[in-house]
Amino acid sequence: MKDYLFLYRSDYNKLAQRTPAEAEAMMKKWMDWMGNIAAQNKLTSRGHRLQNTGKVLKNDVVTNGPYMEIKESIGGYSLVKAASYEDAVELAKSCPILKNGGRVEVREINPM
Repeated sequence: MKDYLFLYRSDYNKLAQRTPAEAEAMMKKWMDWMGNIAAQNKLTSRGHRLQNTGKVLKNDVVTNGPYMEIKESIGGYSLVKAASYEDAVELAKSCPILKNGGRVEVREINPM
């Protein structure tokens, strides 16, 4: 089994427009999806949601980021185990973020 990183990308503006009931329903879908991966013994870490603010470093310059003009930002991540990229992608295909116009970036982790 190899380790893979799932990066969740979405439009923060759409998230802010959800009602509390919609947000709760979405959280249940996420918990069910993660629970399914965990039941297959493939969830290494649920990861965390990320704030939509931060800092960007380039050379010796530090700026605020992520930039507000970017429509889609990384909202969180998880770590999973899968036999191959294809298997990792199959796990990601049922991610709830995909039903709301978001994306899941699947990246293999190279051990150092």
